[in-house]
Amino acid sequence: METSEPVIKEIDLSFLNEVENESQIKVSACFQCRKCSNGCPMTFAMDYHPYQVVRFVNLGLKERLIDSKTIWLCSSCHTCVTRCPNEIDIPKLMDYLKGKVSTGAGQAAEKNVELFHREFLKSVKAHGRVFEGGLMRGYMIRSGQMWQPRKVMDNALLGLKMFKKGRLKLTPTRIKGLNKVQKMFQRHWQ
Repeated sequence: METSEPVIKEIDLSFLNEVENESQIKVSACFQCRKCSNGCPMTFAMDYHPYQVVRFVNLGLKERLIDSKTIWLCSSCHTCVTRCPNEIDIPKLMDYLKGKVSTGAGQAAEKNVELFHREFLKSVKAHGRVFEGGLMRGYMIRSGQMWQPRKVMDNALLGLKMFKKGRLKLTPTRIKGLNKVQKMFQRHWQ
């Protein structure tokens, strides 16, 4: 994990203004108490802690964020939101930043993570929730892993374990109100 603080010569507020206007998240309310990061269960895998992502937005360090693994590793568990004294919705901020990368602002730091993200969203749009079997099938075909026997076997064994524990269904289930979810997708992607 990189812990060095960036050397700032000049602060460009245009990125902060853009993020706050487009996402409706008051990122500038953060006073860096770090409670978000102290409660985050994913920091072990992140290159920057959530408080650093917020700080980078405030400092206009767009390139650091776009190159970051952190925005893709957020599990949206909302622990950070419950701990934040200013109720900054960091998972929503991470989703906003993923969207910026996906729409051409850069390239994801990890290979195939953007592809996985798109397949995840496609599954949620189709069913109102994730259908893991369809998600993995689409991901493996589009990433080329379907043609790697070792990867197929590893995922099949993991899927079997999840199925035995009742954590994986063989067919997708749809939620009530699926049309509302699909309308949210239509509004967002317009």
